[in-house]
Amino acid sequence: MIIGVLNQQGGAGKTTVAVNLATVFAQAPSFRVLLVDADPQGSALAWSSAREQDPLFPVVGMAKPNLHKDLPKLARDYHAVVIDGASRVSSLGRAVIMASDLIVIPVQPSLDDVRAAAETVALIKETQQFNEKLEAVFAINRKIVNTAVGRDVVRALVEFGFPVSEHALHQRVTYAESAARGLGVSEQELRSEAAREIARLAKFLIRRMQVNAAVAA
Repeated sequence: MIIGVLNQQGGAGKTTVAVNLATVFAQAPSFRVLLVDADPQGSALAWSSAREQDPLFPVVGMAKPNLHKDLPKLARDYHAVVIDGASRVSSLGRAVIMASDLIVIPVQPSLDDVRAAAETVALIKETQQFNEKLEAVFAINRKIVNTAVGRDVVRALVEFGFPVSEHALHQRVTYAESAARGLGVSEQELRSEAAREIARLAKFLIRRMQVNAAVAA
């Protein structure tokens, strides 16, 4: 299972989503996880280097356009691979998409951010012409706590043709606090609301992967 987290728009929270999904997966018993940093900025590697505790999973840098050719051999040793994709680099974006079974597109809940996701959607649909099994899902990120995501935002995302996860991630201080320590929110405080919401998103993604695999079989 290879999940790419990608949005060509900068500031969407790709690294936050990627490292926390990887953490949730790695907390499952005997589940081997690899986090791939495919962003030239090296945000996931920086997150890992801030960690003082023993790592739950390895983090490797692969910010190169031939990632989709090199990753499959490495991925065979893991149950799940999560890729933290790059912003504004189409060649790297294509490589992440081509390497993945499922793309998670984090989008902040504003119409401007929805419109900015169009470039990422175009790259995914381009690849789907050659890989019909490739899936993509929108995930609302940095939603303000105790507010509703506007129906116009969700409607605009649905018009792209990809499902929108009902499990939004909220704007919470704990995401920044845990990142500064090289931790996932579910490590810092297992019973926090942040830990619960990232766990719900992870379960949603796994269910989609399982359903799609069953249909393909």
